[in-house]
This record gives sequence, C-alpha cells and structure tokens, in this order.
Amino acid sequence: MDRNAGFRAFVDAHQRSLLRLAYLLTGEEHLAEDLVQSVLVRMIARWPKLRHIDKLDLYARKAMMNQYISWRRKRSSDEVPSADPPERSHWPEDSAVLRIALRQVLMRLTPKQRAVLVLRFFEDRTERDVAGLLGCSVGTVKSQTHHALARLRALAPELAPNLPVIRPAEVKETHR
Repeated sequence: MDRNAGFRAFVDAHQRSLLRLAYLLTGEEHLAEDLVQSVLVRMIARWPKLRHIDKLDLYARKAMMNQYISWRRKRSSDEVPSADPPERSHWPEDSAVLRIALRQVLMRLTPKQRAVLVLRFFEDRTERDVAGLLGCSVGTVKSQTHHALARLRALAPELAPNLPVIRPAEVKETHR
C-alpha cells in the first residue's frame, strides 16, 4: 500500500481551492503556485502526524496564511514604492475593469488586511473562522476588515459602491 495515497487524495480534493486562495493573496499566478507548493511540501514531510487531523483543509489554509504573511514580510524590503498611483478605470461599470482595479488596490494593503478580506469576502468565512486561521482575536479581524475596507475606498473610490459597509459599532463591540 502506498503510504502517500492519503496525501495525494488530499491534494486532488483541495488543490484548486488552495490555488485560488493563494492567487487571491499573492495576485500572481506563479507566486500562488509557489505558495501552494511550499505548504504542500511542508505537509507531506509531516504527513504521518497530519493525516489524523479532522479538518486538513483548514490546517492547509492556516499554514498558507502563515507562509504568505511570512513571505510578504521578507519581500517588503524588495518592493519599490512608486510616486505614480496606478491608472484608474474610466469605465467602472465594466466588471473586468473592476476586477483589475480591485486586484491592483488589494496589492497595496498590508498582508494581514489582504488576508482578512480574502478569507471574509472571497472565501465567505465567518469572523471566527478567519480569527482561527490567522491566529488572532475576532476583534482584530473586525478592526482589520474595517481599516482594509476604508483603505480600499480611499485608494479606489470607483470600487466603493461594490464594497461591504461595516458600521463602526460592529468593530467596537469586541473591544470592550
């Protein structure tokens, strides 16, 4: 019997969703593939211990979040800021243009803000799930979401009508 059959089955079942998440985080196809590969290499090395975990897909997502945030910290010194903002769309009603604008502005968020938005709104996870995946409190998820959406609105006003509205009271509730 192949001792890696279970790992192969896990990869077959979850590779697409992990790649989608990685792409939304990195914004680049090749970096997304590298991120998924990095996480899967770490997982197969620990497979005898991991295969008994009930929700392996959540484990992989959490590992991916940690790896992504770690990469972003390392890469932040390589980034070169630009004095010119990205070109703005002239036709905000065009969904392709909106997707491009959203991608450009997501890349300008902090790694944690981007991770929170991707998990909350693209993967439709609860605040509690996001907190568990990122290893932080629900209050931190709420405040990061609030600040990230505010930054998105400031950087790309044409996206504002498409962004969720979070009332300040919802952010403060967990900080008491």
